[in-house]
Amino acid sequence: MGKGEYLFLLKGLQWTLILSAAGFVCGMLGGLAAALVRTSGKQYLERLAAAYIGLFQGTPLLLQLFVVYYGLALYGIRLDAWVAVSIGFTLHASAYLGEIWRGAIEAVPRGQTEAALALGLGYMSRMRDIILPQALRISLPATIGFLVQLIKGTSLAAFVGFTELSRAGSMVSNQIFKPLIVFGIVGAMYFAICWPLSLLGARLERQFAASAR
Repeated sequence: MGKGEYLFLLKGLQWTLILSAAGFVCGMLGGLAAALVRTSGKQYLERLAAAYIGLFQGTPLLLQLFVVYYGLALYGIRLDAWVAVSIGFTLHASAYLGEIWRGAIEAVPRGQTEAALALGLGYMSRMRDIILPQALRISLPATIGFLVQLIKGTSLAAFVGFTELSRAGSMVSNQIFKPLIVFGIVGAMYFAICWPLSLLGARLERQFAASAR
């Protein structure tokens, strides 16, 4: 492999990181909204949010990307590959993060909510000042674990024509006919990103478990 091939793989890595960041950050906003709706106490809203989460958790990410990229095109809405995969990953991430954070909110001791109600705090004040800071701390290990899965899941964006790390590896492999070397390097790049995050998530989980004793 020459310098040009390495630079091309690094460019693919850059787009993998950008896509992961865009999907995760936008998914955090959507996930927070979904979690708040799921714990709002309004049954019809909770059912609507549960249906949304169930839809995206119950279907493959690849299918979701196909629907956004190819499905919308059938109705005259043609999106650039970058825009399509960003939307697809945002919807996917918001469903999973919404459920993770819903569980974390419900894991906060009931006494905290009862104390807030006794003080006359409204729902948003209760969530912002008391429940969410504790829930987000509880959810950190699972949130980081999902981020690792999201980063690896960006490889599916290649199926709709987006050139991220995996597709860049395929293109280089087709040019130099050394798939073992190329994908060994691609795998090492994924490992270098995901393994430290996995260690961080495991460390936080141990710390929280120890502090809860």
